[in-house]
Amino acid sequence: MVIWLVGLSGAGKTSIGREVYRRLKAGAPDTVLVDGDEIRTLFRDNRGDRAYSVEGRRRNSDRIRDLCAWLDRQEINVVCCTLSFFEETRQWNRDHLSRYFEVYVSAPMEVLERRDPKHLYRRAREGRIRNVVGVDIPFTPPASPDLVVDNGEDGRDLGAIAEEILRRAGAGG
Repeated sequence: MVIWLVGLSGAGKTSIGREVYRRLKAGAPDTVLVDGDEIRTLFRDNRGDRAYSVEGRRRNSDRIRDLCAWLDRQEINVVCCTLSFFEETRQWNRDHLSRYFEVYVSAPMEVLERRDPKHLYRRAREGRIRNVVGVDIPFTPPASPDLVVDNGEDGRDLGAIAEEILRRAGAGG
């Protein structure tokens, strides 16, 4: 099973994904967490404008997709947290992964800008960086996610969100 959490920076994908992973792994030790930022770092593809251009983001998206498919073929559960703004990648996942469950973690831009854990939105609006999805690269929410999590309020119960995702994905919880 691959649980794929999609959303803009600051939406809460990784926080929610870590809780989903923790709960799933407790009953299914053959579970891994794949985080888009960590994959960028692992492959040393996290520096400069080129890495974050649309082409660089596609390269990272393909890398994450292929990694998840490789794990899925070995019957290893994956919780993947990634911006994933390419609809064709998400469709490929639906067509090729054994059990794919897509979660769109949504939050309004004003909330994302307030949270802004990496200061991306502020730096992009100040013109200090480019290639920020949601600012100068458009973000289109997934066309047909299996679940939408509205994470626009701070302090939401991550445990309850994780339980809902696991229940709806048919993974217990």
